[in-house]
Amino acid sequence: MESNKILSVESRAPALEVRDWVRGEALASFQPGKVYILEFCGTSCDGCERAMLNLIELQESYKDSGVEVVAVAAHERAASAEEVRSKLVAWLAQFPELNFPVGIDDTGAMDTLWMGPSFSIVIPRVFVIDRDGSIAFIGHPDKLHDVLPQVLDGTWRTSAQAEAADSERIAKDEPKARKHELNKPIRDKFYAAWQIGDWKTALAAVEEGIALDPNDPDWRESHVVLLHHGMRDMETCLAVLWQFVREAIDRGDERWLFKAMIQVTDPVLGCANLPSAERFAMGKVLSEHILALDLAQCSLPASQLFPKMARYYYEIGNKDRAVELLELALKSLDGHGAKERVQLDLLQTLANYKGEEVCYGDVCVVPRTNISTGATPKAETKNLDERGALE
Repeated sequence: MESNKILSVESRAPALEVRDWVRGEALASFQPGKVYILEFCGTSCDGCERAMLNLIELQESYKDSGVEVVAVAAHERAASAEEVRSKLVAWLAQFPELNFPVGIDDTGAMDTLWMGPSFSIVIPRVFVIDRDGSIAFIGHPDKLHDVLPQVLDGTWRTSAQAEAADSERIAKDEPKARKHELNKPIRDKFYAAWQIGDWKTALAAVEEGIALDPNDPDWRESHVVLLHHGMRDMETCLAVLWQFVREAIDRGDERWLFKAMIQVTDPVLGCANLPSAERFAMGKVLSEHILALDLAQCSLPASQLFPKMARYYYEIGNKDRAVELLELALKSLDGHGAKERVQLDLLQTLANYKGEEVCYGDVCVVPRTNISTGATPKAETKNLDERGALE
């Protein structure tokens, strides 16, 4: 990528090319005098639900300050444009309070204009467009609570903090983006083979990806998923998952540990068909190493890490430890913006594990008994004042 094509702070905002709008009023272009927050989101990314909740709060808080949020899903995978739309509409249904437009681009235009030139490969990702049409910020939505007030008062773009943050972002993301470009044709081959059940080609793609980028936990996770959910080769899956777990522990990296733990404990996404004794042994060593992490230095919050461990402890019969971890996850959300949906999911799981009503603030949740272990369905809540169901 040539330097004159790099998208950074002070660059002019590219065009907004969205194929279809599924929620809210369509936005054709950025209007002068307004500050826009453009988020790239997706139905299957780890942090996108939390990001959407934060953006809903920001839009409500700054609606009278000329701020407009807009989200675009540009990375959905489905057999047709209609399936992409249906998938996104279903995902958005969990946000009844949604107060900004959401669009789809499955043409690649938004990636070409925005994500690629800014070295952005991970979602959620936000771009703040200032009143004069220049980019003021590129980064994770969690940073907006600190950055947005400074953008609005005109002090951010000229600050040393903004320059340092953007330089650090580029230095960190550029090597990853270049590696991502090398990986892309291999991933495309893998997904195409998966769609038609060509397991031999899919396995070859995974092995090629691991050889190209041995530091990427996504390829290791794809290997496990392919063996378990695709090829149904449980013997090989067990050996490969153990290898994934050991390497995650050796690296001590939270993303590796988190992804390995998902495969060990998640009843839907993980390897539920592997022997319980083996999964429990993996869960034990992974939990020990996750608990030893310095959470202040982690990119993943306790609200994501701890529920995975809680599920493991609940499965092995240590309900007290599971409850303790869920309570710590809930506590970690205090003072960090709009986390109502995440709180309700955690509360629902906590009520399920305890087998009794639990309360957090002015919201109480009753246990659900007709669900699989560790599941977090839509919470059944009761307001303490009205004692009525909250939708």
